[in-house]
Amino acid sequence: MELLSKVALPQYPFHITHKDKILLTGSCFATNIGERLTQAKFNVITNPFGVVYNPLSIKNGLDRLLSGQLYTPKELFFSNGYYRSFDHHSSFSSPDETECLNRINNALQSGIKQLKECTLLILTFGTSFVYSLKGEKQIVSNCHKLNEDLFDRRRVTPEEIVSSWLPLLYTIKKENPNIHILFTVSPIRHWRDGAHENQLSKSGLLLTIDQLQKELDNIFYFPAYEIMMDELRDYRFYADDLFHPSPLAIDYIWEEFKSSFMDSSTKKIITEWQTIYRALEHKPFNPKSETYRNFLSQTLLKLEAYRKKFPYFEIDKEINFIQSRISESLNP
Repeated sequence: MELLSKVALPQYPFHITHKDKILLTGSCFATNIGERLTQAKFNVITNPFGVVYNPLSIKNGLDRLLSGQLYTPKELFFSNGYYRSFDHHSSFSSPDETECLNRINNALQSGIKQLKECTLLILTFGTSFVYSLKGEKQIVSNCHKLNEDLFDRRRVTPEEIVSSWLPLLYTIKKENPNIHILFTVSPIRHWRDGAHENQLSKSGLLLTIDQLQKELDNIFYFPAYEIMMDELRDYRFYADDLFHPSPLAIDYIWEEFKSSFMDSSTKKIITEWQTIYRALEHKPFNPKSETYRNFLSQTLLKLEAYRKKFPYFEIDKEINFIQSRISESLNP
């Protein structure tokens, strides 16, 4: 007896391994999957502009990565004690102008390099609604809680999104011929738009991606939105705000993602690493005990064996962490 509507996953013509480089950008669902990939030790850059929800702002961010143009002080504004950028999430903001620019440009440079070299670009659209500064054409990624009277708000059409994205996608594929481009639609409901408007917004995004797939080869879609809406429709799969997926739901979609894009050997590597990762997360009852030092020594041996087995893994940070814990444990 079937107790849920199972979403059929597409058959994708490629797999990802730990030798691949991956860039994710878009809504906070991109962050959720990016965190899972990072925890599984993939080479990942996630949201170099912070969380971005609408497709035109995501497109503008990718344009900036392709141009390689760093940000200047003229592109910042000062509000409520912080320097900010309309292209960036508030996590980049700072009361110090230089620090704000450094955060922005460091993330930008990492994103520029990753876009040139990545084999998988994951793009997550969140909403069809965009905000722009009144009297200007500049679409903002984040309003930074400024007075809403400063902005115009509208829902962009699939035709408008497609026409702006096609030249960008051609350029990306020209610059990086080996890239696979994977679109998703965020399952997070934008309830402030209203129930009906949210559905129209999501429908526009789905129609957009469908049209892009028809126009270009090597453009793919992962049905995270459909999995959430159909397989996980019960409210127990939502966070306390009843709009965001719960950790359980994200884990479920992550498992579906792994089934779609990873072969058995890659999943085995992830399982092996999770054992080490749990050891790294372990909090001892007595950090000065001999038992804990033995535990740390065994974990260090596992890390060194892992690095020898997979020399392309970046685990220097973890090794240094364990070595520092051992030193702390030996100090009186």
